[in-house]
Amino acid sequence: MKRVGIFIIVFMVLFFTYEGISYLKYRSDYAVSDAGFVKSDSLSILSFKVPGKVSAVMTEGKSFKAGEVLASLDKTDYNLKKQKLEKELLSLSSKIEALKIKKYKLSKDVNSSINIASRDIKSFQKKIQSLEVSIDALKSEFNLVDKNYRRFKNLYKQKLIPKSKFEDIETKRKVLKDQIKAKTKSLNSLKVTLNSVKEKSKIAKNKELSLKELSKELDSLKYKKEAMQVGLKELEKSLEYCQILASYDGKVAKRFVNKGRVVSAGYPVLAVVDPKQIHAEVLLSEKKLHGVKKGAKVILKADALEDREFEGVVEDIFPASAATFSLVPRDIASGEFTKLDQRFVVRIKLDKKDIKDLKVGMSLNVAIERE
Repeated sequence: MKRVGIFIIVFMVLFFTYEGISYLKYRSDYAVSDAGFVKSDSLSILSFKVPGKVSAVMTEGKSFKAGEVLASLDKTDYNLKKQKLEKELLSLSSKIEALKIKKYKLSKDVNSSINIASRDIKSFQKKIQSLEVSIDALKSEFNLVDKNYRRFKNLYKQKLIPKSKFEDIETKRKVLKDQIKAKTKSLNSLKVTLNSVKEKSKIAKNKELSLKELSKELDSLKYKKEAMQVGLKELEKSLEYCQILASYDGKVAKRFVNKGRVVSAGYPVLAVVDPKQIHAEVLLSEKKLHGVKKGAKVILKADALEDREFEGVVEDIFPASAATFSLVPRDIASGEFTKLDQRFVVRIKLDKKDIKDLKVGMSLNVAIERE
């Protein structure tokens, strides 16, 4: 019995020694940590770009294809606004077309009236000028004849000239007087007509001002139409934004709202993930970083999968410790300092052969082979 006892004790000592040496060698050959997690770069929090009432939303855990509708809003209000704006835009377009026709006709009438009035004014001014010259010439001639007439009249009374000679000068005087009277009458008539033409020209120029006002109104309506067209495009965009479409094949990880909920723009609606695009991240103590390089072989075990082993390689070692990004940095200004073990994130690329059972957020035990 003693021999058996001694044998058992020796066996136990040798066994535990072997296990201890194996453990130490394993810890020497591998950087080990249980602070590993399954991560995904494709994990996305989705939200609507416009506010509204949720009319449909995909359930958690459901798979979807790229381009499939994940959630949608009630479009009724947006459709009503769009219809109203389209009617207003149609009415405004009709008004603009009517004003264009009115402007064209008025422009044609104004230009024609101004040109005719301008031509008539110049013509009447020339005629008036010609008549005034002619009247002045007749008046000069009349003054000379009138002077001779008075002289001949005295001579005729004294019977120093014959009656026929006096009658000739008298007739000539009368003819000149009548001519001056007739041409003066024509001159006055031309002046009245000229004033009338000037009034027409003034009216035409007033219409020209009205034409400018009409042009301003037309420009204002055009700017208004452009603004309404921009508004219509924004409404059409809003109608597009009433749906959340999948940008890749994946699964719904979490649903934040239910059907019938009124949400604001940017409020979280769904969290989605591509289960095929996953990797592992492990927080590794700075004391364990020696020998850990890119490309190093990694063995991972998932707690949730009965310690199944998965393989991978080190893809990257983050250049700053996790504590570097702490919201409340350590205050060492007072001189008090306690050295803490810093941890660095190591990103691990997983072998794609057998990762379908891994889910984002699972805990992992990680062993990284050292060089």
